[in-house]
Amino acid sequence: MPNPIDPAPNHANLAATHTPESIRQRLQAQTTHSYLRDFVYGAIDGTVTTFAIVSGVAGAGLSTGVILILGVANLLGDGFSMAASNFLGTKTEEELRLKARKIEEQHITHYPEGEREEIRQIFANKGFQNDQLEHVVDVITADHRRWVDTMMVEELGMPLEGPSAIKAAITTLVAFVVVGFIPLAAFVYDFAAPVGLSHPYLVSTILTGVAFFLVGAAKARFVDEFWVRAGAETLLIGSGAAGLAYVVGLLMGNLGFAV
Repeated sequence: MPNPIDPAPNHANLAATHTPESIRQRLQAQTTHSYLRDFVYGAIDGTVTTFAIVSGVAGAGLSTGVILILGVANLLGDGFSMAASNFLGTKTEEELRLKARKIEEQHITHYPEGEREEIRQIFANKGFQNDQLEHVVDVITADHRRWVDTMMVEELGMPLEGPSAIKAAITTLVAFVVVGFIPLAAFVYDFAAPVGLSHPYLVSTILTGVAFFLVGAAKARFVDEFWVRAGAETLLIGSGAAGLAYVVGLLMGNLGFAV
């Protein structure tokens, strides 16, 4: 299906996706959920927090070994924590949706006329009038599930289905660990290679900046945003967090807290 925000869609493909059969198949297909938010959230947070640790430790003048220990601990600990939080948050939204559905079912069972009036006023506000309005009310309230679904969407503003809590958590964890490892790559090489890097923090800074920019640019592929602007925005936010951590580490080191 063409990108709905594509400013110059292929008209032949667009027409093909709007035939009666194509529309029927699309509407009957199982709802798919995007996990882009979870990926961007995990990738940016993983890169920011890991590079913030790298910057803070480097600012304090500590060794590469200390940077690796703290960095890996952050990747595993914070990555799991974020994934768990995302899982519980997404699961809570689903539980709220199930509770709201149960409440609407009880209201329809015990106060059907009041619920019919809610349907009537909802669609009256959409412009339906007189016999047309009454016909819409009759059609919706004739099917219990359709009635509840309508109340969920129109009255409560809730989607009928949500994303998988497990998939959201896994996406966050993978993005956090994989992209968040980039700030550590230069120090891993410096620690393991026979000939280390002369300026591992500079290399880490460059790699991290590229990672920030690419994550933002990748996000722009799926939303209505210019990729350069999206990449620059992510780069600016990440650089601010890293710069703050570096200054704090530098100040702490100057105060004698470095070991």
